[in-house]
Amino acid sequence: MIKTIGRYLKGYRLDSALTPVFMILEVVMETIIPLLMAAIIDNGVSKGDFGYIYKMGGMMILCAGLSLTFGIMGGKYGARASAGLAKNLRKGMYDNIQDFSFSNIDKFSTSGLVTRLTTDVTNVQNAYQMVLRMCTRAPFSLICAMAMSFAISPRLASVYLVAVLILSSILVMIIIFATKYFSQAFPKYDELNASVQENVSGIRVVKAFVREDYEKKRFTKASMNIYKVFVKAERIVMLNAPIMNITVYSCMLLISWLGANMIVDGSLKTGQLMNLITYCMYILMSLMMLSFVFVMISMSTASLKRICEVLKEESDLSNPEDPVYEISDGSVKFEHVFFRYNKNNDDWVLNDINLDIKAGQTVGIIGGTGSSKTTLSSLICRLYDTTKGTVKVGGKDVKEYDMETLRNNVAVVLQKNVLFSGTILENLRWGNKDATLEECIEACRLACADDFVESFPKKYDTFIEQGGSNVSGGQKQRLCIARALLKKPKILILDDSTSAVDTATDAKIREAFATKIPDTTKFIIAQRISSVKDADMIIVLEDGVVDGVGTHEELLKNNEIYADIYESQTQGNGDFDQPA
Repeated sequence: MIKTIGRYLKGYRLDSALTPVFMILEVVMETIIPLLMAAIIDNGVSKGDFGYIYKMGGMMILCAGLSLTFGIMGGKYGARASAGLAKNLRKGMYDNIQDFSFSNIDKFSTSGLVTRLTTDVTNVQNAYQMVLRMCTRAPFSLICAMAMSFAISPRLASVYLVAVLILSSILVMIIIFATKYFSQAFPKYDELNASVQENVSGIRVVKAFVREDYEKKRFTKASMNIYKVFVKAERIVMLNAPIMNITVYSCMLLISWLGANMIVDGSLKTGQLMNLITYCMYILMSLMMLSFVFVMISMSTASLKRICEVLKEESDLSNPEDPVYEISDGSVKFEHVFFRYNKNNDDWVLNDINLDIKAGQTVGIIGGTGSSKTTLSSLICRLYDTTKGTVKVGGKDVKEYDMETLRNNVAVVLQKNVLFSGTILENLRWGNKDATLEECIEACRLACADDFVESFPKKYDTFIEQGGSNVSGGQKQRLCIARALLKKPKILILDDSTSAVDTATDAKIREAFATKIPDTTKFIIAQRISSVKDADMIIVLEDGVVDGVGTHEELLKNNEIYADIYESQTQGNGDFDQPA
């Protein structure tokens, strides 16, 4: 973990080095001030030498000013170093997440990643600043004060030494017990964030089913779990203050009593006693600072472990050493493909898939829920890699291609359509950042999206709210199809992407594909027979196995599953929104 911090301090190492230097200089100035005060009492006040008092007073003011300046500089550089570390950690995690494959993403919950990027990084930032400042200032101040105390009176200074040893032992015990509870707290934050995220994203469903009270109880439970853990931790940490106060006041009383006796017998001066009391406060305040630092470190250690999990997670997909940057055509071939998400699982998600699809063909994929239709298509653009077997695109194994080249030539409209906050034009240009307005309009025509876009007052400059909440499901699907078309792909995969579109519009979209992009290989994953019946090839999947391949007419005759689906959808007056 220390190596991780060192690696992500790039650009802020000088700030990290200067902070302790200024903190040490601040302590040096603070340590000198009690010596000057003792000199004023013993050599100025007792002798009535006002010139000496003014001289030493001026030096005290200078030392105080320097101490303040060094403290400010230490705070400035410490803040820059810790904020810079936090910035680099967030960027490092975010960049690494962008390189994750789907299987990597599956290891982390969305709420867990949000907590790591926010709460956990903030904890590390605060702890690092305290380490730079307090972990330098407190030990150095303690050592200097202890050295000065022993120089003045070893007998009285031994009181401090005993107090330091007792307090250190107690603080170690407090930190050990507190750390256990702090480690339990941060996974609870994941649960809280998950509750908030689901509630906000699904607020329409919550209100539609009048489940506000249920969601409030769920949030309260998640919040209460964090509360209980932190209360347990704070009960232990709060012991620090009373123990510290008892020790401080006991030391001061003991030193005052012993020191007074020593002044009476002439072995100690009044100014020296004042010095010892001041150094007593320095020593014990340094211990208090260290105790807070150690508590903060114990909290941040749990956070840093969670951050390192994301930073060290390596994508299980990588470019080959000598990648291919050109895809000849959109042909796809599956050769004895087996796949499972978990390598330790004995059950195959896809089992011995063999398919040969020519460039430009329209391929329908149909099957029941959970039949692995989406998984099959995900292997084409390497969102996942096969466990066994080979997937070929353009005659070459997909693992031979540069991943960016492959994914730029395979456009996928996912089952869950996502639009980002921004204008319609900005969303469309996710497909091609250099696309002209005319190209965007043409893509919308092909996707039958131009009619409703033109009906908006601002047309293509209409602002899309986060998640596309201000457009309907069907409109969102058509905009996502248009976005994919702008990539001008060799392979287009529509993963149930017209489920919210009426069958008439669905037919228009398929007709446009057939006439306008005939050379593009088109995969249409659907639940409706009407969406795939005109395809050149229809694949029927059942529990990860290809149950049948053929045209609509062939499958009606030869495949029981396809015939059952067709019968269930067409009995009565036809497909649900298709005219009888």
